Amino acid sequence: MSVPDYMQCAEDHQSLLVIVQPVGIVPEEQFFKIYKKIAAANQINLQDSQRVLYIRYRHHYPSENNEWGDFQTHRKVVGLIAVTECCNAKDWPQTSEKFHSQKEIYSSTLYDSRLFVFGLQGEIAEQPRPDVAFYPSYDECETIEKKVEDFIESLFIVLESKRLDRSTDKSGDKIQLLCVPFEKKDFVGLDTDSRHYKKRCQGRMRKHVGDLCLQAGMLQDALVHYHMAVELLRSVNDFLWLGDPNHDLQLNMGNSSCMLCLQLYSLYTDNSALEGLCSSSVIYHYPSGTGSKLVRRACSMGLPSETGKRHRHGAQEVLIDPGALTTNGISADTSAEIGRAKNCLSPEDIIDKYKEAISYFGKYKNAGVIELEACVKAVRVLAIQKKSMEASEFLQNAVYINLGQLSEEEKIQRYSILSELYDLIGFHRKAAFFKRVAAMQCVTPSIVDPGWRACYKLLLETLHGYSLSLDPQDFSKGTHKGWPAVQMRLLHELVYASRRMGNPALAVRHLSFLLQTMLDFLSDQEKKEVSQSLENYTAKCPGTMEIVSLPDVKLLPVPLTKLPIVRSAKLLNLPPNLRPLKIRNTLGQNTSSKSPFIYSPIIAHHRSEERSKKIEFQWVQGDVCEVQLMVYNPMPFELRVENMGLLVTGVEFESLPAALSLPAESGLYPVTLVGVPCTSGQINVNGYQTSVFGVTSDCLLENLSGVKVNGYTVEVVPALPRLQITTSLPRSAQTLVPLSGDEIFNSASVQLFNGELQQLTIKLENIGTEPLETLEISAKNTNDKEKLNGEFLTWNLEELLSQLPLEPGKVAYFTLNIQVKLDFSCQESLLQDLNDDGMSVTGLPLPSPFRQNGKSSSESKSTFLNSADTSSRSDYNQVKTLEAILNFKYSGGPGHSEGYYRNLSLGLHVDVEPSVFFTRVSTLPATSTRKCHLLLDVFNSTEHELTISAKNNEDLILHAGECQRLKVISTIHTIFFNIHGRMAIQVNKFKFDNLPDSNNVSEMCSENQRQFEEERSHARAVEINSKLNINWKIPSLKREGEANVEGVLNQLVQEHLQLAPLQWDILVAGKPCDCDIAVDCQVGEPTSLEVKLTNQSKRTVGPFALTVVPYQDYQNGVHNNDLGHAVTTIGSNTFYIDPVKSSEDFVCSGALLFLYAGDYYLNIKFHNDNFNRELPLSWFCLPSVHVCAMDPAQHTMF
Repeated sequence: MSVPDYMQCAEDHQSLLVIVQPVGIVPEEQFFKIYKKIAAANQINLQDSQRVLYIRYRHHYPSENNEWGDFQTHRKVVGLIAVTECCNAKDWPQTSEKFHSQKEIYSSTLYDSRLFVFGLQGEIAEQPRPDVAFYPSYDECETIEKKVEDFIESLFIVLESKRLDRSTDKSGDKIQLLCVPFEKKDFVGLDTDSRHYKKRCQGRMRKHVGDLCLQAGMLQDALVHYHMAVELLRSVNDFLWLGDPNHDLQLNMGNSSCMLCLQLYSLYTDNSALEGLCSSSVIYHYPSGTGSKLVRRACSMGLPSETGKRHRHGAQEVLIDPGALTTNGISADTSAEIGRAKNCLSPEDIIDKYKEAISYFGKYKNAGVIELEACVKAVRVLAIQKKSMEASEFLQNAVYINLGQLSEEEKIQRYSILSELYDLIGFHRKAAFFKRVAAMQCVTPSIVDPGWRACYKLLLETLHGYSLSLDPQDFSKGTHKGWPAVQMRLLHELVYASRRMGNPALAVRHLSFLLQTMLDFLSDQEKKEVSQSLENYTAKCPGTMEIVSLPDVKLLPVPLTKLPIVRSAKLLNLPPNLRPLKIRNTLGQNTSSKSPFIYSPIIAHHRSEERSKKIEFQWVQGDVCEVQLMVYNPMPFELRVENMGLLVTGVEFESLPAALSLPAESGLYPVTLVGVPCTSGQINVNGYQTSVFGVTSDCLLENLSGVKVNGYTVEVVPALPRLQITTSLPRSAQTLVPLSGDEIFNSASVQLFNGELQQLTIKLENIGTEPLETLEISAKNTNDKEKLNGEFLTWNLEELLSQLPLEPGKVAYFTLNIQVKLDFSCQESLLQDLNDDGMSVTGLPLPSPFRQNGKSSSESKSTFLNSADTSSRSDYNQVKTLEAILNFKYSGGPGHSEGYYRNLSLGLHVDVEPSVFFTRVSTLPATSTRKCHLLLDVFNSTEHELTISAKNNEDLILHAGECQRLKVISTIHTIFFNIHGRMAIQVNKFKFDNLPDSNNVSEMCSENQRQFEEERSHARAVEINSKLNINWKIPSLKREGEANVEGVLNQLVQEHLQLAPLQWDILVAGKPCDCDIAVDCQVGEPTSLEVKLTNQSKRTVGPFALTVVPYQDYQNGVHNNDLGHAVTTIGSNTFYIDPVKSSEDFVCSGALLFLYAGDYYLNIKFHNDNFNRELPLSWFCLPSVHVCAMDPAQHTMF
């Protein structure tokens, strides 16, 4: 026997072997379809018995193996089922003849046979035949399972009859000697009458009967017969006895022949009986089976395992007594064989007996197949017992068993089975080794047509043993498992096998996997070689991310995440001018309606989990979005990456791929990937896409070891317009420092004199795809160090809004007014140098540097040069800088409907040069009580001639003085005269009606009172300045501006300029008396006199008493108050005014009679008790009264 059955297991000893073969031409697909139906009947529960009959089907079986049926009955072909196709009745005789010829091959061992004919119909098919079944087609064979069961029952009948015949054989000493095929010639000439020969025959027959009992389902009976056979055969296997007593054997045969016969005897008897005993014990201990068909074995017993271990139906548990054997060694009554040893071997004894049997088998050259199969059976038993080390010893022995000249197919089968057995006992790496040897055997040079597909399939099966998985996810995280050198060799072999199979896509996939997973273990030279090979392969078949499907396996895509290596990924916010901002809603609109509670910890925790990967900022539909990657090139050469783009889900997205070239081992290198979301919604950034060495890879962030998140979620808001701003001014060369939250998109720079107005034209262009529908403008001053008077930036928004909506591509213009009004007051140190009259801006006395300590003129000049020239000059000529941000808040399109807008900022940089300074301010009373004169000393700080003017005043010319002052030190007074001018402006006093209410000032704290007074003072200064309208011009530069006096108007000056709350009006002859206007009256006629008090304060005033005293002014400083003879009062000369409430008035009337012509003045005096009411003196300022009394003739002339 030269063909081993590697699938054999111990329980196969109890099965009957049935061959299923085609007769004639039968389609292979149809044959195996019928074969599958036949093989389904692999066990039969016998009627009227609790025994089970097991069938083992084969569609191919070597005839030489059938010759060993006497040695082990499970190797004997006892049944034949032939499958044929016959469509014509004329072909039936030939088909029948072929069937009988097929039976002749196994005629010596066949119990019964069947022929299944498909396609034949008619008279022949209707004739009843016991061994033939006809079916119209392969699909119409419903009764084939029943036919097979009937066939198996017929096999059992023959088997049972043979068992009974052999068990009850009464032929005495004439028992047939059972032999293996190759020993028949060695027994020629032996003495058949010797006692040893008879015991040999008895022992072999006893073993044979044990085999029949085991096949018939009588396990306990088989154990009894095996034990009895072992005892009989051991009694004649005593080597000491064989060397001397058996003289007949030695006389008839040579010494070497005698020893050979003895060994053959031992082979057949002891070993075969031991193996049968082991198989029976295995079946008893492991009713579920030791082979691969565990489910079949578990179901075939039909009894619980505990019951099977206690008692087996069909036989009783017995113990044998060697002395109870009959003369021929066969006793019909096995129930009497109860004695000293238990029949079944223990699990440990089973292995020992296997070792003993295999050791005997190993002594004989022709028993290699038997020895190999015994090793396989022992390994399967040890695998169940979980004794891997002992099982490996049996397998190691099987490796070195010489079976002679094996074909390549047999070698492949042998190595594959060894691999499966090693895998069964947990020796996965060794199993992979033999599987790889089998794979290499498929393509050995001696094979004309190498089986590269079989080689590839076997190589795939070795992956698990070498801790290698073709799933790239298994290599993304954690430490590397297995031997990288072996794994790389195996991957190279897979690549080569794939190429020889003619599957370049498969080769590309394996090579990509090698480069991705083994990159850290490749040398620089190997990296270059593998990369070059991959480029060569992809030139014919580009690598994709599609699954490569094979009949037995599916290869997942292999993204090249290490080419390049990504260390970090960061989503970039849109530029500040493009970021969408949400219009703030009320609390009620922000509160979620999903929960009735204001706060829930469950909801809060859920939201925190969502924010773990959700980005706080937002992207806008239609705008370019950016993701920054920090990449590293691990290759020792320049790495070119093509078509690198983003992988996103959630919204429609247009990726804009980029190409980059990374130097060798470049270190971290920033790469920005861009794309445009085409719709709004939630966008998930899952990874990026690359094309390296011709392999397209979809690299997910969750597979990158350097990135800790699985992806990013960003909200894409609906489309918004895009605004671009340009100005008529040059761009600022200096960097503006914005306030927190502001970002400068564009900037402009301008240089102005203090108070000068500059108009800036701003061009607004809609460069987006949505119309601009709404626009709001606001301004922020970023420099708080300088105090501004009035608005810095002004514009007319209505002019701009009239141009909306602004369609895409359209342009709108508007004008921005820039006017800086810094403090026009000069610093105190400069005033000391420029004024010699001892008065400062505040009105307090300040010593002049020219009068201190009686210094000489030279000392005065030196003092001015060291102090004023070094510090004061730099102060008043210092250029000051102002910076402001003009914000444009705009929206439109779908984003406007969702409540989103954009903010665009324009930075303004203004350098302010001083123009004029007001060095002194004071007031002089005017002729009218409702007017006064405001005196301003003006200093020209420019290098140009300057004219300054006020409302209704002539221009005052101021010469450029800074350079003259520095050059001409000796004529310093003249310099002061040239650069220093004085203006006198007559103004109406101010009511200041819009000042903050001061009713509750007394209830404020001191700090608030001081702040309140400052606000009131500033409000008065603003109102005064607005009425003065002071302007300056520089004719040579054609530049002009305004001068602001808000900073120089101290409280005293403001009080002088304020109209008193008590307004006194005096009317003489019905004409108001004010200023220097004289009222004409006629001598001798009564002249009416009215005194009217208007209370504009917020309190009640009075009562008051006033006395009218006329006098004459001689214009030489002498007043004549004794005019009793010239002027007389009609009635009392004292007027009494009752208390006057707020906003009310009171009029007192009287009359005067002038007796002589002349100029008269009326002095109206308050009585002393009127001043005890804590009212300011300024409230009691009455206008002067000038009366010109004329004779009637003169009066008529005028």
